[in-house]
Amino acid sequence: MILQLILAVPVMTAALTAAAGRRLPRPAVDAAALAAAVTVAALAALTLARAADRTRVAWLGGWGPATGVGIPLVADPLAAALALTAALLTAAALVYSWRYFAEVHAIFHTLMLLLLAAMCGFVLAGDLFTQFMFFELTGVVALGLTGYRSEEPDTVHGAVNFGLIVSLGAYLTLTGVALVYGRTGQLGLAAAGRALAGAPPGDALVTAAFVLICTGYLVKAAAFPFHFWLADAHAVAPTPVCVLFSGVMVELGVYGVARVHTVVFGGPVPLGGVAVLGAAAALLGAVMCVLQTQVKRLLAYSTISQSGLLLVGVAAASPGAVAGTAYALAGHAAAKGALFLAAGALLNRHGTLDEHDLRGRGRAGRARRGCRAGSAGPRRPG
Repeated sequence: MILQLILAVPVMTAALTAAAGRRLPRPAVDAAALAAAVTVAALAALTLARAADRTRVAWLGGWGPATGVGIPLVADPLAAALALTAALLTAAALVYSWRYFAEVHAIFHTLMLLLLAAMCGFVLAGDLFTQFMFFELTGVVALGLTGYRSEEPDTVHGAVNFGLIVSLGAYLTLTGVALVYGRTGQLGLAAAGRALAGAPPGDALVTAAFVLICTGYLVKAAAFPFHFWLADAHAVAPTPVCVLFSGVMVELGVYGVARVHTVVFGGPVPLGGVAVLGAAAALLGAVMCVLQTQVKRLLAYSTISQSGLLLVGVAAASPGAVAGTAYALAGHAAAKGALFLAAGALLNRHGTLDEHDLRGRGRAGRARRGCRAGSAGPRRPG
């Protein structure tokens, strides 16, 4: 029941804010959204504690493996930890939005909660098609949040760029899912993995299915050469949204590649190509990061570089490498979320995120504070 509630709580609260948000005062909408995110965090933490000894599985609608149909939710320690990370960062982003937006409509809270539900559903889904559906919902909601300030032309450009690339990746992923179903007659991750266990290494159809599925996930992970959308989206999206984009959503693409390969394609398909793409993304992101002068774009390219390093860790495919990748992912989520919040504070205080315009602002601020402190002090007798 806990796994179902992780998905149901944000969805039901999102429906409430969408239906009644215009009639409720903003503090009530803020409190409801934050309460939902904190509740999901508590449920994910409880799931993580229970999954430490064995993987937890729940079947939606009362179906089970004996029937051969149904939607399973599967929580191992990594999936539960990712759900917890998503909930905590969503709660932090919602709190930050209290002061970030002078005025905000309830649709923002609705989209944030739907994004949380989609991210949790993606990491917990136990079959390929349900995983794809949550993957697609993540992209649709993220598109709406990227274009939240639709009155600005740059925002529309960044949102359209994001929508086109992510949609193309989704079509390729769905094609790969169809190939797996056509070959195995199964959509469950574990069942498809058992059916493909006897496939010979280098099987063309199986390899094509893996490449197509992972292409969509690599688009979401902003891996080379699918990284073009990330910097544009981060540059125009509201800062609380960037916290989730860089802190969780990009990492979900890496997790999708790791989980699909480990459970379904671990035998017949090697990960050498993923390692090459990860190394290219790490190098390209680092170089582009140095060349940026806009702080949010700099942080976006830093995320591309870190995503590449995570992919290299996944491609190593050893228990130690995967464990290290999981720790690196958690550290990146916390650090990058904090950095985007700091960037939002700079934007709020100085009205710009361009390094040339920000140059010297800190020293000038300290000088002004020093002058005020000196003028407020006791005067020495003349």
